[in-house]
Amino acid sequence: MNKDQKVAQAYAFAKERYAAIGVDTEKAMEDLQKVKISIHCWQGDDIHGFLFPDAALTGGIGVSGDYPGMARTPDELSSDLSKCLSLIPGQHKVQLHAIYAVTEKKKDLDELEPEDFKYWVDWAKAEGVGLDMNGTFFSHPKLKNGFTLASPDKNIRDFWIEHGKRSRKIAAYFGKELKQQSVNNFWIPDGYKDNPIDKQSPRQRLTHSLDQIIKEPIDETYTIEAFEGKLFGTGVESYTVGSHEFYSNYALTRDKLWTIDAGHFHPTEDVSDKFSAFLLFGKGLMLHVSRPVRWDSDHVVILDDALIRIMRSLVRDNELKKTNIGLDFFDATINRIAAWVIGVRASQKAILQAMLSPIDRLKKAENEGDFTTRLALTEELKSYPFGAVWDYFCMKNNVPVGGDWLKDIRQYEKDVLFKRNG
Repeated sequence: MNKDQKVAQAYAFAKERYAAIGVDTEKAMEDLQKVKISIHCWQGDDIHGFLFPDAALTGGIGVSGDYPGMARTPDELSSDLSKCLSLIPGQHKVQLHAIYAVTEKKKDLDELEPEDFKYWVDWAKAEGVGLDMNGTFFSHPKLKNGFTLASPDKNIRDFWIEHGKRSRKIAAYFGKELKQQSVNNFWIPDGYKDNPIDKQSPRQRLTHSLDQIIKEPIDETYTIEAFEGKLFGTGVESYTVGSHEFYSNYALTRDKLWTIDAGHFHPTEDVSDKFSAFLLFGKGLMLHVSRPVRWDSDHVVILDDALIRIMRSLVRDNELKKTNIGLDFFDATINRIAAWVIGVRASQKAILQAMLSPIDRLKKAENEGDFTTRLALTEELKSYPFGAVWDYFCMKNNVPVGGDWLKDIRQYEKDVLFKRNG
């Protein structure tokens, strides 16, 4: 019996086990096939980009490690992303930052045009993936005294407002060309290291700046905007202008998406508990999946309890249709492509595990006050053979099963990555 036959045999057993508790594994795989994960390009080059590749990282951003093979050019980064996509099941998206523009001549952030991303659109068409957008409000000389859109200096604000407007046009270009909606995410690092006297004025300026950026109506068939808050950042520990409360309120009042980054909250908070509270009132979510070992440490996403709770909440409350899922971490202590693959596959496993659950039966027991059944069944599910369903899903998608994908990575290291440092 060959490996494919063994995978199919294990799946047949798992399918029978799940069917006995009312779970349709075929339906679960069909639903998982529709879920797109937005892969963050900046893991591949340690957030250097191509506009200012030698610029120091600022805005509280830092990358640890110096594993060989970092992408240095558009062709190297797109090649690495293509390798990643070949090792994960399904059709997905890629998140870009503005600094990944591929321009014929040197441009600043307030000068970018949609055609400066034609390289990426052509690549995305060839790969069959969508593109999401992020304005780059860090690692730039006009991040002045820790401020961008909330700066007291009008010239600084105007520069970043123009950049924000241009990011909208670029995201709309992605949507039109690739025929799928592009999420345009806004995150800024503005704040104070020590206690401020005036907490109101920076938020008034930020509100005005954001309103200027989104003033022109835009067709949401092509792009939709999301706004990302943060508890605090390195260098702005005492006050963050764009807090969670600020952006959730801004998203609600402007009919936009709220971005929840799993690493941007207090370590004891359960991020998954926030989804249903916001989505009762809000338009939708952009989710940045990260692993905050010590708050916003951006470790590679793994199948841990936090990730399981996140995906379980989205599935059980039927919120996937209102949630865009993207990854956001950077780790240069390991193979950068492997980090992508581990993170995406872990996210998909968590979604599948959540889907392989008799949700209606559990909700019925809960509504009837039968908490014994609820607890007993959820505990039994933890040892059900979801891994066999995952392996079969990978086989159906013609990607490596189990840890076989690592062999491809090692060969790619030998043939491509290690030669970059030669």
